[in-house]
Amino acid sequence: MNQTTPIILVLYYSRHGATRKLAELIAQGIESAGVDARLRTVPAVSAVCEATESDIPAGGAPYVELQDLSDCAGLALGSPTRFGNMAASMKYFWDGTAAAWLAGTLSGKPAAVFTSTGSLHGGQESTLLSMMLPLLHHGMLIMGLPYTEPALMTTASGGSPYGASHWSGVDGDKAVTEDEKRLAVALGRRLAQTVSKLEARPS
Repeated sequence: MNQTTPIILVLYYSRHGATRKLAELIAQGIESAGVDARLRTVPAVSAVCEATESDIPAGGAPYVELQDLSDCAGLALGSPTRFGNMAASMKYFWDGTAAAWLAGTLSGKPAAVFTSTGSLHGGQESTLLSMMLPLLHHGMLIMGLPYTEPALMTTASGGSPYGASHWSGVDGDKAVTEDEKRLAVALGRRLAQTVSKLEARPS
């Protein structure tokens, strides 16, 4: 990784792989704009006290650490919908970031959000909004998808000005559509372009 290139943290939780796929597409968009993407995930949480996760995920990205928040110049945050809200695993991570909040670690950095859901009207936009709340408390600059993106007007399931989304179907068998791919890549590219502009300005 080029030490002079800013890093955008792509932080996601994915249960069946759909949100992970969006994260990879957003990372692709970030890197197409000449910025490094760092993919990270969070461990699952359980109400069963004896249930534990391994320190290292079985597959996919490594688990996020608070240092990743310090290292990043921007953030893309993704979670599947849980009754119109972010998944408990992602909320649990953000509930433990008080030290970063007190230090202003993320203040002034741009951020974007993305989601995937099993049902067509399963709370995609409210989930995107729920993920914005901790980011606003951290002082981040929230970015969405503008209607200058043509795919936003043509996709039946993945279009929202609040962020990229995907309809995976009840059984998770629906692949990410071409329009959903374009919007995820566009969101990553837009985030990276904004980071580059901010990094180029004297503080």
